[in-house]
Amino acid sequence: MNIHEYQGKSILREFGVSVPVGFVAESPEAAVDVAKKIIAQTGADTFAVKAQIHAGGRGKGGGVKIAKSLDEVKEYAKAILGMNLVTHQTGPEGKMVHKILVEQGIYYPGESKIQEFYMGVLLNRETGRNIIMYSTEGGMDIETVAENTPHLIFKEEIDPKVGLIPFQARRIAFNLGLSGKAYKEMVKFVTALYKAYESSDSSMFEINPVFKTSDDLILAADSKVNLEDNALFRHRNYAEMRDLSEEDPAEVEAGKSDLNFVKLDGNVGCMVNGAGLAMATMDIIKLSGGDPANFLDVGGTANAETVEAGFRIILKDPNVKAILINIFGGIVRCDRVAQGVVEAYHSIGDISIPVIVRLQGTNAEEGKKLIDDSGLKVYSAITLQEAAVLVRELV
Repeated sequence: MNIHEYQGKSILREFGVSVPVGFVAESPEAAVDVAKKIIAQTGADTFAVKAQIHAGGRGKGGGVKIAKSLDEVKEYAKAILGMNLVTHQTGPEGKMVHKILVEQGIYYPGESKIQEFYMGVLLNRETGRNIIMYSTEGGMDIETVAENTPHLIFKEEIDPKVGLIPFQARRIAFNLGLSGKAYKEMVKFVTALYKAYESSDSSMFEINPVFKTSDDLILAADSKVNLEDNALFRHRNYAEMRDLSEEDPAEVEAGKSDLNFVKLDGNVGCMVNGAGLAMATMDIIKLSGGDPANFLDVGGTANAETVEAGFRIILKDPNVKAILINIFGGIVRCDRVAQGVVEAYHSIGDISIPVIVRLQGTNAEEGKKLIDDSGLKVYSAITLQEAAVLVRELV
C-alpha cells in the first residue's frame, strides 16, 4: 500500500528519524496558517510547498516550490492545489492534487556545505535479506545513477537473525564521505530509518534526498513508503492512511470482491484462477497476437458472484475487444465458474465482445455443457492452443 509523503514522514518521526517540520493543507488559506505555525516552532523564513500524490518526479512536474514569504506560500498553494500533475510516474494522464505539504525550508542556495544523498531500504528477494541501498548522488533518479555511475551506488545487506549492526551504520556514513558531527548524525539517521522500516512491516522506504544541512544535521527531505498489505492487520493506524482517490478505481472495486486485479494497457481481458496460470495465460494472449488488458485472479473460492464482479470490472475498460476465461479446476469447480459466466451474461445484459472460456479439471465437462447449452455467444476451448487460436481469430 502506497502512502503520501506526509504520512510516510509521520512514521519516520515516530521512530526517531529526523524530518523537517511540516503540516498538510488542503486550501491556500490553510497553507498560510501552516506556514505561520512553522515560523512559531522553527523561526523558518523559507518554506517548501509540495504536492501530495502517489508518484515521484513531482518537482520536475511543477509540484514542488520554494516559497520565501507567506504571500508566496499562498500563491504556490493556489497554483498546485487542483492542478493535474504529470510526472514520469503518473503517465500522460497525470494525477489531481488535493493536498499539499508545507515544510520548513532546509535548502539555502549558495551554501557550500549542504549535501544530498539517496537512501532506500527494501528486501533483496535473491538472498532473503533486507538491504540498504545508498548513494552520494541524492536528488537524482536512482535508475539514472545506476546506469551512468554504478560505482556510486553502495549496498549494505542485513542478516535478519541479528538485524542492523552498529558498524554497518558507521560504514554507510563513512562511504558517504562524512565526518565529525555529520558522521554521527548519519549513523543515528540510518539506525532509526532501519528500525522504522522493520517495525512498520514496510516493503520499501526510499528517502531521496537525505539532506545534510549547512550545520551538519541529517534530515529526510522526502519519503516514499510502501507498506506491506499482508501486515496491515498488525497496524490498524497505518491501514487508515490508505487514500482510495490515488488508486485505480477498477483495482479498488476488485479488492471489495476479493479479486486480485491489476490493470494493463492491452485489448484482451483475462480471468484466471491462480497467479501462475494467469501469467501463462497472458503469455498465450501475447503469442496469439493480442495484448493482455489486465491480470485478474479469481482465486480458489470463485463463485457466480465473484465471476460476475470480474466481468463487470473487465468490461469497464473500453480497450477490451475480447475476454479469455482460463480455469483449471482444482480447488475451484469448473461448473461453478461456468454458472457464474451464464449468470453474468443474464445479469449484465448484452455483452457485445466475444468471450472465450477454457475449462480443465474438476467438473470441466459439466462446465462446458453449461456453456454450450446456454445459447449465449461464448466460445469454448479445451486446450490453451485452441484458446490462443480463438484469440487470434476474434481480436
